[in-house]
Amino acid sequence: MIDRKKKILHTALDLFANEGFKSVPTSKIAKHAEVSEGLIFRHFENKQGLLNALIQEASEKVNTLFTPILLQTDAKMVIQKTIELPFSVSKNEYPFWKLQFKLKWENDYDGSDKMEPLIVKLAWAFKVLGYEEPRKEAEILNHIIESISTGILRDSVKSQIGLKDFLIHKYLK
Repeated sequence: MIDRKKKILHTALDLFANEGFKSVPTSKIAKHAEVSEGLIFRHFENKQGLLNALIQEASEKVNTLFTPILLQTDAKMVIQKTIELPFSVSKNEYPFWKLQFKLKWENDYDGSDKMEPLIVKLAWAFKVLGYEEPRKEAEILNHIIESISTGILRDSVKSQIGLKDFLIHKYLK
């Protein structure tokens, strides 16, 4: 039973990430996962419950990625690790990130709170380094990293390397 639950989650992730949450009915998930639609409802209650399970899993992945940055005590390393963050994500994790970006536009889902710990840590780093408006610098860098992440998901890591190198030179020279 657990294997079928995982298969449902994996299938829903792929379909939601590629086609959008609103565009994918549970019947399509069931068909692609080769399970009954009733099994989806038994495990997740409804389509929103299935999405919530995926969002919870993504939150755990975000925490895992952020922990080394949040524990860092060297301000420059905080900035460097943040710039390198989107380049360290394994390609097999891309559907999770693609889904997060799609949800920002598709639903009333607001995952901005997930980024707050990183922004706070970046603001601390910029303050330590003497920047005039550390919170704004942190928010700007966060937006740039989000844009780079989108470029990686859409195109490739290679397409964004120049921006990574530019940012490292800009902030860590």
